[in-house]
Amino acid sequence: MAAAAAEGLAAYRAVLRAARRTFAGDQLMLQESAVEIRRRFEDHRGLAPGSDEAARVLADAREAAHFITYMIVQATRAPSGSFVVKPESIHAGATLEVPSEEILSKLK
Repeated sequence: MAAAAAEGLAAYRAVLRAARRTFAGDQLMLQESAVEIRRRFEDHRGLAPGSDEAARVLADAREAAHFITYMIVQATRAPSGSFVVKPESIHAGATLEVPSEEILSKLK
């Protein structure tokens, strides 16, 4: 029982850490993600420890932490019009060029 609670707490903390790293400097996203993470964990509070459903939810939480860390990118718009990723991000140095209207019209 205690091991299941510890595993749930570890998963909760991992998702919060991932959100804190990814959304550093973005107060709205930090607050909203913390509320959503808490809500998701509260929704599953009553699951029986060791059940298949509890194992699935914990796996989902680990996947969410990974997704938030590696798949979500916070960027700012540079004067050139491209987006620049925060220097402390795992995506540091990456840029995304916004396609011009000319390029977009060719794709249609």
